[in-house]
Amino acid sequence: MLRIKRVPTVVSNYQKEEAEDQKGCGRNCLRNCCIKGAKLPLYTYKRINKIVSGKGLLGHEDKEPPVAFLDSLLLGEWEDRMQRGLFRYDVTACETKVIPGEHGFIAQLNEGRHLKKRPTEFRVDKVLQPFDGNKFNFTKVGQEEVLFQFEPSEDDEVQFFADAPIDVENSPSVVAINVSPIEYGHVLLIPRIFECLPQRIDRESFLLALDMAAEAANPYFRLGYNSLGAFATINHLHFQAYYLAVPFPIEKAPTKKITTLDGGVKISEMLNYPVRGLVFEGGNTLQDLSDAVSDSCICLQVNNIPYNVLISDCGKRVFLLPQCYAEKQALGEVSAELLDTQVNPAVWEISGHMVLKRKKDYEEASEENAWRLLAEVSLSEERFQEVNALIFEAIAGGDNGNGNGNVTPQPPEEFNPIDKSSHPTMVVGNQECLVLQ
Repeated sequence: MLRIKRVPTVVSNYQKEEAEDQKGCGRNCLRNCCIKGAKLPLYTYKRINKIVSGKGLLGHEDKEPPVAFLDSLLLGEWEDRMQRGLFRYDVTACETKVIPGEHGFIAQLNEGRHLKKRPTEFRVDKVLQPFDGNKFNFTKVGQEEVLFQFEPSEDDEVQFFADAPIDVENSPSVVAINVSPIEYGHVLLIPRIFECLPQRIDRESFLLALDMAAEAANPYFRLGYNSLGAFATINHLHFQAYYLAVPFPIEKAPTKKITTLDGGVKISEMLNYPVRGLVFEGGNTLQDLSDAVSDSCICLQVNNIPYNVLISDCGKRVFLLPQCYAEKQALGEVSAELLDTQVNPAVWEISGHMVLKRKKDYEEASEENAWRLLAEVSLSEERFQEVNALIFEAIAGGDNGNGNGNVTPQPPEEFNPIDKSSHPTMVVGNQECLVLQ
């Protein structure tokens, strides 16, 4: 087993490392001891039917919504929790700058993010691990940390209910604050919270995340996902999201088209970026895009390959980034200089938003330093092509009978999978996962 020592991020004011008493807490949490009769705001959204390239998402222009989802609801409720003192620090006071250079990496000095928590060992060689109710999970957060319930509408209309009962039996999805925010409006999207799903993407949960990006309808509001082994530390299914009004460097990276699926989803490979990854965009429907990405994520999970996902451009563009930094760290292959920065390259760092914990690193931040760190995250070119071969095979087999899963044949120079691994991140197909050294 490979493990690394980390200072885990505190996402809730009720988070503890040790197992907690399951009989009750009396602190207004989301478990059986406190949930009876509880109510939370409920926002129901209209499913998006189509994606029209260059014209945005169809399905939003019928009528004025009862509440502005991003500005009034999500950010308004987030600011309310800030006024109530629920955050561990004021993230709006953190210094932030764009690092000079071609790519525009963003550096933030956030000295409060790693304090008041002792280092803990995290297992990094298993992407899929069973849910453990004794460990911290999101049913243990305080109800005041939950902003609202987020569900598809049953009557195809956007609706808002300020005080809706919590239907535990139907396990609603909820949006909660992250009490250790990286940026303004930093929240957690927790699909079907009472099902206590482990941190693994499925088709339904990923479509929910795309729906949230579409509902926000703002390109500066992005969602991210970290798998276990790629710097997720809480094994309870969740996405992260926040608002940052500058482009991420990854969003500006050039791409090379690999293929277009029958459902209209274009898949490209990123170029001139320190982390190798795939870009999914377009699609005849949001479901087509969601299925292509979620099938790819499921493939990585089954093959025990850690990865990160960035949902960009109001849900119309998705970056899929397999990575190996934690494995290298566990094997002692990362330099002491990089480890001393205490930067954990998860989805936001990989996207180009570098959260730095030491003033020295912030003052000395340079494009060269950011590139050097992120280059350690990336798979080798050979391994990346092997992983791509697995992904495209999975997409081709995930047709679901609707004709949208087939991969258009590609010329050999654009898609050339390699059969023999040179340095595999994990042993493919073996979920007990020996690491080859």
